[in-house]
Amino acid sequence: MYEYYASEGQNPLPFALAELIDNSLSATSRNNGIRRIQIKLLFDEAQGKPAVAVIDNGRGMTSKQLNNWAVYRLSKFTRQGDFESDHSGYVRPVPVPRSLNSDISYFGVGGKQAVFFVGQSARMISKPADSQDVHELLLSKEDFEKKEKNKEAIYSGYIRNRKPSDSVHITNDDERFLHHLILEEKEKDSFTAVVITGVQPEHIQYLKNYFHLWTRQLAHIYHYYIHGPKGNEIRTSKEVGPFNNIDIEISMFEKGKAPKIVNLREIQDDMQTLYINTAADSFEFKAHVEGDGVVEGIIRYHPFLYDRETYPDDPCFPSKLKDEDDDDDCFIIEKAARGKRPIFECFWNGRLIPYTSVEDFDWCTPPKKRGLAPIECYNRISGALFTNDKFQVSTNKLTFMDLELKLKDKNTLFTRILNGQEQRMKIDREFALWLKDCHEKYDKQIKFTLFKGIITRPDLPSKRQGPWATYSAIEWDGKIYKAGQLVKTIKTLPLFYGSIVRFFLHGDHDGEVYATGGEVQIAMEPQALYDEIKTVPIAKLDRTVAEKAVKKYVEDEMARLPDRLSVTWPEGDELLPNEIRPAGTPIGALRIEILNKKGEAMQKLPGTSHGGSKKLLVELKVILHSSSGNKEIISHISQHGGKWPYWFKKMENIQKLGNYTLKLQVVLNESNADTYAGRPLPSKAIKFSVKEGKPEKFSFGLLDSPFRVGVPFNIPLEFQDEFGHTSQLVTDIQPVLEASGLSLHYEEITNGPNCVIRGVTAKGPVNSCQGKNFNLKVILPSLKEDSQILKIRLLPGPPRRLKVKPDSEILVIENGTAFPFQVEVLDESDNITAQPKLIVHCKFSGAPNLPLYVVDCSSSGTSILTGPAIQVQNIKKDQTLKARIEIPSCKDVAAVEKTIKLLPSSHVARLQIFSVEGQKAIQIKHQDEVNWIAGDVMHNLIFQMYDEGEREIDITSALAEKIKVNWTPDINKEHLLQGLLPDVQVPTSVKDMRYCQVSFQDDHVSLESAFTVRPLPDEPKHLKCELKGGKTVQMGQELQGEIVVIVTDQYGNQIQAFSPSSLSALGIAGVGLDSSNLKMTFQENTESISVRGIKFVPGPPGNKDLCFTWREFSDFIRVKLISGPPAKLLLIDWPELKESIPVINGKELQNPLIVQLCDQWDNPAPVPQVKISLIKANNLKLTPSNQQHKTDEKGRANLGVFSVSAPRGEHIIQIKAIHNKNTIEGPVIKLMILPDPEKPIRLNVKYDKDASFLAGGLFTDFMISVISEDDSVIKNINPARISMKMWKLPSPGNRPPANAETFSCNKIKDNDKEDGCFYFRDKVIPHKVGTYCIQFGFMMDKAYTLSSEQVIVDVLPNQPVKLVPEIQPATPAVSNVRSVVSRTLVRDLHLNITDEYSNHTGIDLVGTVIATIKGSSEEDTDVPLFIGKVKTLEFPFVNGSAEITSLVLAENSPGRDSTEYFIIFEPQLPALSRTLEPYILQFMFYNDVKKQQQMAALTKEKDQLSKSIIMYRSLFEASKQLLDEMKCQVEEAKLKEAQLRNELKAHNIDIPATQQMTHIEALLKRKVTEQEELKKKPRRSCTLPNYTKGSADVLGKIAHLAQIEDDRAAMVISWHLASDMDCVVTLTTDAARRIYDETQGRQQVLPLDSIYKKTLPDWKRPLPHLRNGKLCFKPIGDPIFARDLLTFPDNKEHCETVFGMLLGDTIILDNLDAANHYRREVVKITHCPTLLTRDGDRIRSNGKFGGLQNKAPPMDKLRGMVFGAPIPKQCLILGEQIDLLQQYRSAVCKLGSVNKDLNGQLEYLHTPDMKKKKQELDEQEKNLKLIEQKLGMTPTRKCNDSLRPPTKDMTDCPIPPKRMRRETTRQNRIITKTDV
Repeated sequence: MYEYYASEGQNPLPFALAELIDNSLSATSRNNGIRRIQIKLLFDEAQGKPAVAVIDNGRGMTSKQLNNWAVYRLSKFTRQGDFESDHSGYVRPVPVPRSLNSDISYFGVGGKQAVFFVGQSARMISKPADSQDVHELLLSKEDFEKKEKNKEAIYSGYIRNRKPSDSVHITNDDERFLHHLILEEKEKDSFTAVVITGVQPEHIQYLKNYFHLWTRQLAHIYHYYIHGPKGNEIRTSKEVGPFNNIDIEISMFEKGKAPKIVNLREIQDDMQTLYINTAADSFEFKAHVEGDGVVEGIIRYHPFLYDRETYPDDPCFPSKLKDEDDDDDCFIIEKAARGKRPIFECFWNGRLIPYTSVEDFDWCTPPKKRGLAPIECYNRISGALFTNDKFQVSTNKLTFMDLELKLKDKNTLFTRILNGQEQRMKIDREFALWLKDCHEKYDKQIKFTLFKGIITRPDLPSKRQGPWATYSAIEWDGKIYKAGQLVKTIKTLPLFYGSIVRFFLHGDHDGEVYATGGEVQIAMEPQALYDEIKTVPIAKLDRTVAEKAVKKYVEDEMARLPDRLSVTWPEGDELLPNEIRPAGTPIGALRIEILNKKGEAMQKLPGTSHGGSKKLLVELKVILHSSSGNKEIISHISQHGGKWPYWFKKMENIQKLGNYTLKLQVVLNESNADTYAGRPLPSKAIKFSVKEGKPEKFSFGLLDSPFRVGVPFNIPLEFQDEFGHTSQLVTDIQPVLEASGLSLHYEEITNGPNCVIRGVTAKGPVNSCQGKNFNLKVILPSLKEDSQILKIRLLPGPPRRLKVKPDSEILVIENGTAFPFQVEVLDESDNITAQPKLIVHCKFSGAPNLPLYVVDCSSSGTSILTGPAIQVQNIKKDQTLKARIEIPSCKDVAAVEKTIKLLPSSHVARLQIFSVEGQKAIQIKHQDEVNWIAGDVMHNLIFQMYDEGEREIDITSALAEKIKVNWTPDINKEHLLQGLLPDVQVPTSVKDMRYCQVSFQDDHVSLESAFTVRPLPDEPKHLKCELKGGKTVQMGQELQGEIVVIVTDQYGNQIQAFSPSSLSALGIAGVGLDSSNLKMTFQENTESISVRGIKFVPGPPGNKDLCFTWREFSDFIRVKLISGPPAKLLLIDWPELKESIPVINGKELQNPLIVQLCDQWDNPAPVPQVKISLIKANNLKLTPSNQQHKTDEKGRANLGVFSVSAPRGEHIIQIKAIHNKNTIEGPVIKLMILPDPEKPIRLNVKYDKDASFLAGGLFTDFMISVISEDDSVIKNINPARISMKMWKLPSPGNRPPANAETFSCNKIKDNDKEDGCFYFRDKVIPHKVGTYCIQFGFMMDKAYTLSSEQVIVDVLPNQPVKLVPEIQPATPAVSNVRSVVSRTLVRDLHLNITDEYSNHTGIDLVGTVIATIKGSSEEDTDVPLFIGKVKTLEFPFVNGSAEITSLVLAENSPGRDSTEYFIIFEPQLPALSRTLEPYILQFMFYNDVKKQQQMAALTKEKDQLSKSIIMYRSLFEASKQLLDEMKCQVEEAKLKEAQLRNELKAHNIDIPATQQMTHIEALLKRKVTEQEELKKKPRRSCTLPNYTKGSADVLGKIAHLAQIEDDRAAMVISWHLASDMDCVVTLTTDAARRIYDETQGRQQVLPLDSIYKKTLPDWKRPLPHLRNGKLCFKPIGDPIFARDLLTFPDNKEHCETVFGMLLGDTIILDNLDAANHYRREVVKITHCPTLLTRDGDRIRSNGKFGGLQNKAPPMDKLRGMVFGAPIPKQCLILGEQIDLLQQYRSAVCKLGSVNKDLNGQLEYLHTPDMKKKKQELDEQEKNLKLIEQKLGMTPTRKCNDSLRPPTKDMTDCPIPPKRMRRETTRQNRIITKTDV
């Protein structure tokens, strides 16, 4: 049931009812008479609860069949066994039209699901024809779902058998309606009724409310069952047929309402009926799919009729947004007729499958390019598909399972049905022709004539602005409409009357055209009333109205226009013209009427009859005229009040002075326009002026500031009227001045224009020199506003007095202090005043050198007068001074004098320091030097201070704060108060003297006292030795410097303790010291002992310690003993030099050449910059060569790893060094040079040299092999590295040109037996004849390719195919006049035979060429004749060509004028069995010589145009092909990038979308660094020299063939195989013998071809303790086969053979106990192999263990013969990630590159040059078409076949080869206009 609930946006209830109708159709399929199906909706509550009954008069069901019906999913095809078929003897119906076989009910699911979707329970009532009983079965949804869930097959309910019309068992009141239904059974011979109860409430509402809708849907589903195969054709008469006997009747019974009864046959608005009856024609077809599936189809055409589509609307797919009638001046967008609906509805066995539709097929979908019919015709088709039951549908028949998939399969065959017959033809062509016919026959369109041009319409949305074709006339339904014609619209609001301006048609049209839609531009009439242009769809023109009626309407409208204004002043205050008025005079209220010419008042423009007129408003404006322009000061708009006229209120706000105009203007309501249709609306203007009034108020003019106390100033006055206009004072007035706190008076006031109050003086306190703000009130009596406040700032007046504080005459101060005076400068009102240069001086007298005090009071008027301290020297008692204070710049200000009494200072004047020793205090004077023991402390330092009168000063806390010492930051304040100074620490070194300073500083004085402490040495304590000179001594040499020995105290101060007699007491000792040359001397000047001649005996270099002793003191000196001077050169980490070292030619040496300088005792000599040189023979080449090598700081030089190239054999290298111009001989190295079996030196090419190469054929097979130095074929080469290049000769140089064609080798076939060979098969031979060069290459690396010898081949012509001219002649134009020139067809025509690739061939052929003239059709008998009146001419054909000197028509030759004829040149060659394609030359024939001359010129022009078009087309084709390939490359690059990105994600590496390359580079760098660090980590390696592989048959030494990760296992396995580790493994005995001979039998070898492999162990065999997959015992010690621990870097298969033989089944375990336990258990069941332990023990296979021979030594004792450790797994993972990242980086670069190329190509295609060429091509094609029309020739499709250049066959290769395509593009890009 979920299928119903998952319905596609529709209510699925009708489809559930359809399931029950399906059952009834199947049941009635065998009825001979009427097949009646009834659906009764029993919704009458009086008869019980709602129910739905489906009743048919079909064959009925037996009791058994009814039981089977209840089985879920038991279709009539699968009901067997215990089930009696309800369709016994089922036979598939024979095919009938539309598959209307009623065979639509056999799934066994749909009926039950539909029943239980509608309701909760169902009662099945059925009676078969041959039964006397009625069978009744009751099903409930709950039981049914339970049975289905438990998969119980048969419904186990009770089937009632009763007599017809017997309803006694119905006792439930909810089912009372059943009595009536059962009563109807009397009349019926057989029937089935399905009664559904418990109907869902939402279903009841839907069935009631949407009765019409769902019955219409059912009529749609069963349309063809009801009306027959042709459907409900209302236009045709109904004949009695086999399908008229199906009656499906639906009735609905509701309480209190008449029953609703409808027969589906009577419904005339279902979708199929609408489709059938709106269609004008149909296209029938049939589709055959794989199997027996047959689909009938029909497509119907719904034409366009004048102004509308006839395609019917479906309520499920509404095609329009709203009805056209609702459009209001809107732009109608043309909609496709079908909209988004699919074309085909799908019917299965004649019944609609509602949820499946088919959009279209390839042959009926709109073409990408314009087809035969316009694109919109494809949207006027509907269709239906009729399938048989070979196509699967869902159980509920809602959807097809795979219909569309099968229909669109490439093997599906479509055929057309014509007159009932099936015809095979091209369905797409047939459909296109049918659609074209339908369009031409049935679409009724509008004819647009009088084309004017193409425009764009910016008033429309951007997508619809253009192009629009404009026309001046249309023909529509038999009527012609032209520009200027009067028309009327319909379906517009309002209706428009006007004249046609023009017609619009969307699209790029040219000339007359038939089209749908379009728009008309109408100028509204009358234009005086409507100055508008309207654009409406053409469909909205009223085709019924007469032009006279429109004209009369326009004239009536013109008479109603407004004419003038009527103005009255109902409330007085009339404004007269040119009146002068005082400011503020009001203008009275205005009453206005608008009058037309008849004098009638009006309030709106006369409108159309449907209320579209515009209201009129009156606008009032008062305009002020000024010098700066007119200014609108009042603007009002009045509208008509209906009952009152236009009215404006009184205006009282006109106050500004000037000239005015009052203007009244009629305007439109919506736009406020004062004109309409170019005519001004009525208006009226009144001019007047406004002047100023009398003075009412005053203000102050500009005052001169500042205002100062006692200084007079003026107050200017300005007078205004009440509106602020300037006025004059004409009467006398006495002003009153008032200000709080001031006394004011003035001198006079002046009248007239400039009124001023003069001589105003103010006095009073202002409190500061900055002045004080005062409100000065001025009162002018008799004015309306008689007072104003003037805010002034009153400043102090000029200085008048000097005030000094303190006030006393005698002042007392202390010597050394400054005295401050407070001075104030006052004005006459005792205000502190200030003015510029107000400087106050104070002069002292009574002693020498007294200071002068000066202070500037210019800014504040007051200040502190002070200066330097008054200092009188050597004052011991009081002294009297005088001070005079004055202002020099103000002579009228009196000076002030003061007396000063000066007292001696009580401040600190002197500082003294004492050192107390016992009871005695010793004074330390300033700068004294004090001697003291080094490292001791000076205690008991005190100090004292005195004032100016030599009085000692008591130290207070304040004074202590100001005392500082420089020898310590920490001072004890308590000690300072007691006069104690901090202790002084004496320096430990006698060289350090300490400067000690005590300082005192306060505001009056800065004092200091200082002394210096000199340290003295202490008692002897140490012996000290000092090395003067270098610390190193060369072996065998004396120390270059000397050792000085002294005695010091505990602080290292030297003590004079030595004397000459002390030398004997000094002892010297040291390891390896050679005392023979020791020399000791006493140095008197330094009191020290000097020791020289230190030397050591030869030994190992290193640090040497010397011990010096004297008395009880001792000391040590360490010197470094280094090696002696270089004398030898030794090789580091190099094998024995006695034997030759084998090396493959061109390969690197195994180890780097590292040499070490050594002295004569073999100690390394670290001498840098010693030049090292290699001595070798000239035929021995070392790479890198010519490098300068010098030793490093260790005396070592790394010459690097050399690659050796030399002839085969033994060679010698010697290393030498030059030191101090002496040559140091180095070791001699012997090299055995072997040929490299893996180095390619040449390519071997094999092919059939006798083969011939015909153009366009296939080359013979080329077999390529790569040969190495030892003349063997190199195998395992990547085929991608082998390539073949081919180019045409001659080409400059021997190297392949850049445009050489490149081929890859073919895949190896099974029958290719030669290993290491590469095959180039089936390569196409070039199409052009000539000599070609083929060269094969092997790419050794990115920079170098090994090339083969060049193969020269001659490409010969292929088989003759056609006859062509050597030079294409111009198209002749001839006549039959007398002039031979006018009759000449061709001159000097050379005809050659070519192959299909236009190569000249047939040189050896001999025959004739026959020329014949033919017309364009076979019926054309009037054909021109050649000269001599003959129809044919023969020309000889020799040496591959025929020469025709001239070909002339006969005079007066027959032929039709202006007709096209053809000359056919047909070769007749007896030696050739095949027929060749003739050459055909077209020509034009004329009877008129003048016309012939004109046409000849046109023909010449046509030929030139054809050639030019060919060149242009080749350019565009090549560009398009290149663009296609570039797009393909971009897609491939994107695919590669995405693939690699996914692989990186699998490695947990995410690449961001932005800044990819930066991220990749950083990631790569990090990964490579990690990998390098891992590789650099030390890991176990085999130091045993490997045997150089002289050939591919040598694998190497066993120690190098395998690797082991575990260290312990590697140790024990290496020891176990110790005797074999040095053995060389070869593939063949010959290679083993060669090594044996080269080493004189010293090297052990093992050839693999000598091993008996059947005895080798199976590497997949389980351990011995596992038998048949089961454990025989539980082992300990982690046993594992030793061979399983090995990993093989190369040659895995061969290595498994070697180590399988050597190790066998050897097992390794943890320890000896585990091994013994394992052996003990294994021998109980089988033989036990050798056991090894990770601890190094071995138990042999015979059980023996113990002893040195069975115990592995430590790893370092194996002398490097140990298996190496593999590269860490993380390193391999990093390698994979690095490889992926490098690939991804390349992919990203490639993607960026191809994207850039693509964008560049796209930009190139859109360049102005390319656009210009495209335009030129279009123009030339257009001109060619016109010329061909003039000539009367058959138009060429693209260009004449004879002019078409030979092209490569691209059928198998949609993208041409890159070389050819790019070359063509390059050549075509340079085509210019001059070329063509």
